Amino acid sequence: MSQDRLSSDTPLLFQPISINRLTLANRITVAPMCQYSAIDGCAGDWHRMHLGMLGSNGAGLVMIEATAVTKDGRISPGCLGIWGDDQHRALTATIEATRTFSTGALGIQLSHAGRKGSTQAPFHGGARLSDAQGGWDTLAPSAIASRPSDTVLPVAMTADDIADVRNAFVQAAHRAVAAGIDLIEIHMAHGYLLHQFLSPLANQRQDNYGGSLENRMRFPLEVFDAVRQALPTDFPLGVRVSATDWVDGGWNEDETEALCQRLQSIGCDFFDISSGGLSAAQKIAVRPGYQVPFAARIKKAVTAPVIVVGMITEPDQAEQILKEGSADMIALARQMLFEPHWAWRAAQVLNGKLQIPQQYLRSLPASPDIALA
Repeated sequence: MSQDRLSSDTPLLFQPISINRLTLANRITVAPMCQYSAIDGCAGDWHRMHLGMLGSNGAGLVMIEATAVTKDGRISPGCLGIWGDDQHRALTATIEATRTFSTGALGIQLSHAGRKGSTQAPFHGGARLSDAQGGWDTLAPSAIASRPSDTVLPVAMTADDIADVRNAFVQAAHRAVAAGIDLIEIHMAHGYLLHQFLSPLANQRQDNYGGSLENRMRFPLEVFDAVRQALPTDFPLGVRVSATDWVDGGWNEDETEALCQRLQSIGCDFFDISSGGLSAAQKIAVRPGYQVPFAARIKKAVTAPVIVVGMITEPDQAEQILKEGSADMIALARQMLFEPHWAWRAAQVLNGKLQIPQQYLRSLPASPDIALA
């Protein structure tokens, strides 16, 4: 973003925002999107190309895809990981290469797939892997399959498993910081392990980690608190949550509000609001901006910045969401893959100011609203 003083007519989308110690140049976020292209969890040439492209598009924040904190916490064999030295070195090299021309901050989403792991990549069908295909046992709060077609049940986690995974999140956070990451998001959404503990559809435990809302929140809160305590107090740490399972009797908006308020009380710096992903029975009312009401509710319940995502494709649409006070930041996922330079269009449509690499400057019409990186 240019260093000119902001005027009253500066679009909200192009105004800076602070998340703990990190100040972002604008409110545009590239959402985390799995690429299923790692080798044994290690980032490679695809990731350098992919993140280099998105990192130079002018967005204030680029989120690296769901990154597994353990090997068996991957969704597929091609998922990115950060559980060991090899994965850490590969990610560090990728971040260093991306930063050469990146104009935005880099965040990472730390995740454990739980019962949704050991599957093919979606572009290979997404089916459960057999032992012959390299499949592995998956962990879950309860031995309940993710899909009706699954014939192999996940393993209900023991107390030792719970402690091991909690520690894995902490170690992954340390590695992420050492790799040069600016911000960490803990994945509690889309039906992955921490969401599985939250939802009564997946969590039918009889101990202190199941049953009541307080018990179902216990493990996700423990993971967050452990990571929070392991990081400097000014390091930006937040969560992505699914506001609802879109299934009667599942995780719901009231519970999401309670969770977010608890998370803020123990140091959560931002909330990334999505929905669904836990149950094959979900009935999602998909339409442009369909998750904005969920974000708006959370924004009223917390003081930390709120990010909204989900079928937000037009600059005017994004700006209106911010003007209405429904969210503080806008995240785009598939639209960024289809239109990597969406932020450039948004700057022209809204008369915003943006940094881009000088190598691309000739592609734009003469405009005082585009600044050199």
